[in-house]
Amino acid sequence: MEEKTNMTAERSLEIIRESIERSQRTIAKNSGLPLMWWGACVMVFALLIEYLWKNHGGPAWHLLWFVMWVVGYIGNRVIDKKKEAVPTTFVGKTIGHVWGTFGIFCGGIGLILGLIGCGVIPVKCVVPDIYVNSLLFMNITSIISLCFGIASTIMGFVLQNRPIQVCGLIAGFGGFFAALHFPMQQMYVMAAVALIGLVIPGLIVHFQSKN
Repeated sequence: MEEKTNMTAERSLEIIRESIERSQRTIAKNSGLPLMWWGACVMVFALLIEYLWKNHGGPAWHLLWFVMWVVGYIGNRVIDKKKEAVPTTFVGKTIGHVWGTFGIFCGGIGLILGLIGCGVIPVKCVVPDIYVNSLLFMNITSIISLCFGIASTIMGFVLQNRPIQVCGLIAGFGGFFAALHFPMQQMYVMAAVALIGLVIPGLIVHFQSKN
């Protein structure tokens, strides 16, 4: 009787493990197009904001990031309709929470900085005088890049996908230090982070699923 109980418990654990692995494979397969889509959105809007900022105004153009979120969301919904259906699992929820948290923090930072750029919020209400003209304040891209890399790397570990892990690490560390070294090229750094952290792993995952 005890042996039968042990076999049942082992079989239950095996079923759970197989279910998690199947979920990881399916979610990884379905993540290829969304990664490429969001990466392309970030790249296009980063370069567009860089151009508009330098030629047609100032930092207020950063408000276009919220347009990007709307465009990205609509495109992602279209992609979702074409993806293989996946039951709600702990793996899927975890990835959703990771990127949701990233969006809340970075979106909040972007909103505040956008309102500062438009003059709605005085700079002194958010940033002490000592930091107003410092590189720490000007290089907020480094912090966003680091958060981006963390979220992407965690996703890679949850899915046990090495390309996403490596690209997330490179994008996070590379973007953090590149933004510090090139304070006047922030949007180019952001575009590079999106390319390395989203587009490239998305392409790798997409072609892996095809093969």
